[in-house]
Amino acid sequence: MPHSTPLITTIVGGLVLAFILAAIAVRLKLPPLIGYLCAGILCGPHTPGFTADSHLANELAELGVILLMFGVGLHFSLKDLLSVKNIAVPGAIVQIAVATLLGLGLAHLMGWNTGAGLLFGLALSVASTVVLIKALEERGLVESDQGRIAVGWLIVEDLAMVAALVLIPALSGVLGGRQAGGEGASIWPILGLTAIKVAAFVAVMLVIGRRVIPWLLERVVYTGNRELFRLGVLACALGIAYGATTLFDVSFALGAFFAGMVMAESEFSQRAADESLPLRDAFSVLFFVSVGMLFEPVVLVRDPWGVLATFLIIVIGKSIAAYLIVRAFRRSKLTAATISVSLAQIGEFSFILAGLAVAQEILPKQGQDLLLAGSILSILINPLLFNALDRYRVRWEREHLRPEVPDPGV
Repeated sequence: MPHSTPLITTIVGGLVLAFILAAIAVRLKLPPLIGYLCAGILCGPHTPGFTADSHLANELAELGVILLMFGVGLHFSLKDLLSVKNIAVPGAIVQIAVATLLGLGLAHLMGWNTGAGLLFGLALSVASTVVLIKALEERGLVESDQGRIAVGWLIVEDLAMVAALVLIPALSGVLGGRQAGGEGASIWPILGLTAIKVAAFVAVMLVIGRRVIPWLLERVVYTGNRELFRLGVLACALGIAYGATTLFDVSFALGAFFAGMVMAESEFSQRAADESLPLRDAFSVLFFVSVGMLFEPVVLVRDPWGVLATFLIIVIGKSIAAYLIVRAFRRSKLTAATISVSLAQIGEFSFILAGLAVAQEILPKQGQDLLLAGSILSILINPLLFNALDRYRVRWEREHLRPEVPDPGV
């Protein structure tokens, strides 16, 4: 039996390189995500040296997407969203619209069609859950007013992306990609059929899933077997995602998201999150490595102005839009600055959306390269923006929260 197979080589190579480069990133006070993406670039087909199997990497990435979306659903809090709904919902919608229009404008300058521009802009509009939550946790801001608004804003963005992932295949022909149902097929029957399938899946999950899954977890907990509980959580996540695709023809992402949402209603949801975390983290790493494998570093030389424009939309365009929106709701300058800095990067949903758009032949490969370059650069600079925000926070709190000491000579 051979000791080296493509699957083992891809997993080992990806994880080892990700560990080494993530350790270097952490040492440099950067998010580990940078290390994962750079590991993918190094083991991808566009750089010399070790090359992982890209087909197997894509399969592993699908597992990563399922577990990532399961984690998003598991931590989805309708209560948190409703507590800041008056600013998070309209704010996120307006900010998504502004970023999408900016991306559409850049795409028009590059000669792409409207469909490619819309999806390119949409991918630029959503921040990385991993990066944002980590930055807020490091500063103890998750439970603050600014943190709740940022998280609620992110939830709305995530929900919009989940909806986009469902609709893109159905709207592919209208957006300039492959026509679902064949050439010349009408969009309305396709869209209607998609809506029926999604509604049927959601109904099954809300009527049956929200009863069966918590009941199943409760029965497993009573066995006292921790290993069986962990296996049950993963079986639910993967099984529902696969069943959603097989039976209802909806995406793995939507199935996994609803699996997490339903499981979050169980009294054992926190334990489920803790038990599934190691495997979710491992496959999330492989997902980011596989994304890095798609990146062609030569785009930095071939299209530097495109990379710069993409980077500026993410860091400057989105930030200004978010700042002005928050200020329009009469929130403090500190709150507006916190939200704008938190959203000044893109991550996992952008990669998933770009991958689907390329697969549907809507977005050109150049667009995916620009998104990857913009993501890496924005995540690199995000800690610097948060450091500047920390200094501003100290000054702001000194001016607004500390009473002035009266002059004894007066």
